[in-house]
Amino acid sequence: MILIIDDDASVRSSLSFLLKRADYDVETVSSPDAALAFVRKTKPQLMLMDMNFSLATKGDEGLELLAKMGVLCPAVPVILITAWGSIELAVKGMQAGAFDFITKPWDNRQLLKSVATALDLSSENRQITIPETRKELDEKYNFGAIIGQSKELMNVLSTVARIANTNAPVLITGESGTGKELIAEALHLNSSRKVQQFVKVNLGGVSQSLFESEMFGHRKGAFTDAYNDRIGRFEMADKGTIFLDEIGELDLACQVKLLRVLQDQTFEVLGDSRPRKVDVRVVSATNANLPLMVQEKTFREDLFYRVNLIQIHLPALRERKEDIPLLAKFFADRQTAQNRLPKVKFTSSALQLLEQLPFPGNIRELKNLIDRTILVSGKNLIDDNDIRQQIETGQTVSKNVIPTGLTLEEIEAKSIVQAIELHKGNMSNVAKSLGISRGALYRRMEKYGI
Repeated sequence: MILIIDDDASVRSSLSFLLKRADYDVETVSSPDAALAFVRKTKPQLMLMDMNFSLATKGDEGLELLAKMGVLCPAVPVILITAWGSIELAVKGMQAGAFDFITKPWDNRQLLKSVATALDLSSENRQITIPETRKELDEKYNFGAIIGQSKELMNVLSTVARIANTNAPVLITGESGTGKELIAEALHLNSSRKVQQFVKVNLGGVSQSLFESEMFGHRKGAFTDAYNDRIGRFEMADKGTIFLDEIGELDLACQVKLLRVLQDQTFEVLGDSRPRKVDVRVVSATNANLPLMVQEKTFREDLFYRVNLIQIHLPALRERKEDIPLLAKFFADRQTAQNRLPKVKFTSSALQLLEQLPFPGNIRELKNLIDRTILVSGKNLIDDNDIRQQIETGQTVSKNVIPTGLTLEEIEAKSIVQAIELHKGNMSNVAKSLGISRGALYRRMEKYGI
């Protein structure tokens, strides 16, 4: 049963009609006092709540009611309903524990999707039993592209399994090279949208001037050089999943444009004023610290809450060392197959060395090291000396790869300093040799005061 809390009779009537037509049981109340009296007797599955119940528009009554509901029925999700001009108020509600917010005038399809997502997640958390072993997970879910069985990775895969078949927006965080795109694809492949498009967009590579054309498309003649119609990424992803990689690289002007389409999944093609609707599941990823960017006013707080309904954090490779031998074997098998070479094996000393490396570039750096060692050594049995020779070229770190008595952070900082010295300050080559992006390199340099 869904409880609607709004002092506007027309809003209660419209929402009630919409939800009943979608086969939901609905109850309505017109005031905070009536809402509190209701939940003391009957526990709803979901609440749709207005933020203002008087002439005042500050939303204090709504925030107070939300706090009380959090005490009386903490497991019941709350979707806030507010005017577009009161997004700041909705953000305060999200900070206070609301599940989502819908703006007036609402889009019926988007509102129903938010309702379904809230109910799916609350019921999923109670009912779905997630397999505990990697073998059991693979029997039930499509995780074939993801290698590893460490506890840290299993926690990630369990979360993916739990939320994959919902429409919940997901934010994937983690260092560069940890495999965020693979997790995004796994969310898509294990959902009901798997037969539709999985559209990838690297927002770090989209300039502000081309953002609208890239994301929403354009009509022929909409601007200079628009010689043909172009379909935007959101339209391409209709009924499927759109993956917004490097969302932390998006400038503020583009963040506003993205927020509008994420809010009601409606956009306008450049050169065409007719609004278009899409049905997409949004998965975003970043290696940036978005909460810090929100504090520094470089990332919109309302957009952060819109993309961050559920967050999945990927551990760094150094935090899941037991997966390194499995990954090394996987990359070795793939490299030898691609180049029609005999299969390669690793000695125990080689695997032990790999497990000790800091790998600031994570899985991407490990792959580069394995590929290079196989191609350069030409051997069928790789030992630790073969790996050290590739490390000592300076393409990964430096000759003193594993100084004794240092923490992982100190090893990583030392690796960066040595790579900078080796490449004489050419940051593009430094980042490439470490297997990380320039942005990730600069963030690490700032972190370690380099």
